[in-house]
Amino acid sequence: MATPTKRATVYFDPIIHKALKLKSIETSKSISELVNEAVKEALAEDAEDIVAFEERVDEPLISFSEMIKRLKNDGRI
Repeated sequence: MATPTKRATVYFDPIIHKALKLKSIETSKSISELVNEAVKEALAEDAEDIVAFEERVDEPLISFSEMIKRLKNDGRI
């Protein structure tokens, strides 16, 4: 049984569209398949980032100026 799909209109830069068409031909995948795979990968990366942020939520925050001072004191800049 096929996975149900939803239709959406996406506007690509002409060069990006050409690249997608060429990749589609070379990989024997539709542009929709390529875009779905890319979006799934991007969302998976976002999910990993969210987990990382949540794991560090209790860490103390420092300001940019404080970080610069620390780097200077450590001789890194």
